[in-house]
Amino acid sequence: MPSRGYKYGYLLGMLIPLWLLVGVAISGYIYPNYSHLHQAMSELGAVGSATQFMSPLINNYPLGLLFIAFGIAVIKSFALSTLAKTSGVLIVVHGIASIAAGYFPCDAGCLPKQASLSQQLHNTAGLIMFLSLFIANALWLYLGHTLLASKGFIIFSLLCLITAIAMLPLMANAIATDQLFGLFQRINYAASACWLAGLAYTLKQQAFSAHTTHYE
Repeated sequence: MPSRGYKYGYLLGMLIPLWLLVGVAISGYIYPNYSHLHQAMSELGAVGSATQFMSPLINNYPLGLLFIAFGIAVIKSFALSTLAKTSGVLIVVHGIASIAAGYFPCDAGCLPKQASLSQQLHNTAGLIMFLSLFIANALWLYLGHTLLASKGFIIFSLLCLITAIAMLPLMANAIATDQLFGLFQRINYAASACWLAGLAYTLKQQAFSAHTTHYE
């Protein structure tokens, strides 16, 4: 059962989608002629971009810390569940990878013919970011039943997982056609970020309900 003592960690998890939306919007506004429909979010911090140094400061680094804080709250909330703790570790790993993706920017345009070491590390961090939340989400399809007994959350988790997966072939095709990659990437990441916020909200609500019941 989630603990009310970690409510601030849960609140930080709920903040992630909003922070992501605002941070990317601000960076995209400052970046001249930036297209949210066609350009990758990584281009905001790419080498030589107008927002190279600002973007990770308002996006990758603070978001990474929010993921880490929420992941730790999940780990501490379920000390007796190995799978739940594993999901928390994966969320922490996602946060670390987010920071790494900001620290190692992609090359200009993010699709060079010959990738620099920074680009390679950036790509690796991006892959870890996707896999970590994907696996964490998949774990909670089971944990949502055993630990939370919430059919609604399980359905929500499944929809988020399907949405994230469905965007992958569209993203691959968008790279080939140079059209709408930004849109599909944002839907892909938003699905995972919203799932995490949904988990944080569910944990917060159940912790509050348990606390209230205890004192009735």
